[in-house]
Amino acid sequence: MTAGPIKVMIVDDSASIRAGLKALLSTDPEIEVIASAADPFEAAERLRSMVPDVMLLDIEMPRMDGLTFLSKIMAQRPLPVVICSSHTEAGSKTAMRALELGAAEVIGKPNLGSPRERQEAQMRVCDAVHAAVQTRPGARGSTPRPMQPGPKHTADVILPPARAHAAKPPQTAPLVAIGASTGGTEALASILRELPPNAPPVVIVQHMPERFTAAFAQRLDGLCRVRVAEAVTGDQLTSGLVLIAPGDHHLLLRRQGVNYRVEVVEGPYVARHRPSVDVLFRSVAQAAGPNALGILLTGMGDDGARGLLEMKQAGSGTIAQDEATSVVFGMPREALRMGATERALPLGRMANEIVTWGRKHVGSVQ
Repeated sequence: MTAGPIKVMIVDDSASIRAGLKALLSTDPEIEVIASAADPFEAAERLRSMVPDVMLLDIEMPRMDGLTFLSKIMAQRPLPVVICSSHTEAGSKTAMRALELGAAEVIGKPNLGSPRERQEAQMRVCDAVHAAVQTRPGARGSTPRPMQPGPKHTADVILPPARAHAAKPPQTAPLVAIGASTGGTEALASILRELPPNAPPVVIVQHMPERFTAAFAQRLDGLCRVRVAEAVTGDQLTSGLVLIAPGDHHLLLRRQGVNYRVEVVEGPYVARHRPSVDVLFRSVAQAAGPNALGILLTGMGDDGARGLLEMKQAGSGTIAQDEATSVVFGMPREALRMGATERALPLGRMANEIVTWGRKHVGSVQ
């Protein structure tokens, strides 16, 4: 980590967006906006005389689009880039391509209409910058900076804790719950590509804005032998199905007899996120208990650590991604610190672990 505040450059063709982003970032004493540019050519000129720690980059700009500029940055002088894209289908698909090209984070253009929306936008934008700076060469595995104070509800605001003597869930077919944040899109792709068509069903929370998760699910569905879709309330978990929580909504697992369905709900941010891994993991602990395997992947902060501990206490299997393969070793580190798991595995072993665990569990059911 460098001493002093995180130096940020904003590149967006809209003067009002540049001003809005600068105002949001200026609320964080750990962040300093050192430059802004109206297009990639102006940004390239400024990069001759300054080295930002993080760049906020628009996708849709005149003269040169953001993807082309991102490709040039990654080829010539790589630096952490946060994509700030419009909430449209086209913008979402382009943002997914940006992640493939090496962008660290994707956020939607901020909505500053009300005080609540402004507060949420400030939290999202500043957290994205803090997360992105952890992806720099040499930063992998380092201790993330503490995030600025802000609204941080627990999962209690969405789902009450389990009762002290709640009945143990019946034995059912196995399922897997995965949580991820910064670096998670490529980590998830790496895992899901290796799963066979008859793999246990998987429910996922990946921190990502509204509408972007649909494009992410569509991209994964084209890469994998398992079926991947954005979750819709009422979807039933079946072998070979992967459901991803829609952005800006929480995802819950519900048991009906020996079957499982999902519920998509609104509500406040939990652990600074919506969707929240803690919310999903708590619901899995309560609905599935020992029938579930919980996996916490790369990401900044602590979302998912408490939920993974609840899964462990409910009899679930639990795993964290190891430090060496995590882009940001924040969430997994916190899970290990809390005792939510004693197992930290490299990313390359996760898919085999899921398949092996699923086969053992099916055998115990039979």
